[in-house]
Amino acid sequence: MILWEALGSVLIGFAVAYGASRWRPRRLPARPLVLSTGPGAALFGALLAHTVLGSGQSAAVLIVALGFTAALLSLLIRPAGRTRRRRSVTA
Repeated sequence: MILWEALGSVLIGFAVAYGASRWRPRRLPARPLVLSTGPGAALFGALLAHTVLGSGQSAAVLIVALGFTAALLSLLIRPAGRTRRRRSVTA
């Protein structure tokens, strides 16, 4: 059963990462980084949830994997482009 949870979580992570990279490409770093962070985060979240919750909780494990993916991908988001104001020096 853990194999299906792992495979499902990797697919969820890849789908979320692909969607994020298509939705906000300018706010995220290089696409390969995003597409590898998503499945890695989901797999880590699924393994952690499986360890804590135990067997038989596949739906909860996949939800936790989705949450981990969203959390780690949100750490990659750059701030929106701001106009830089120059400080004028008055003497």
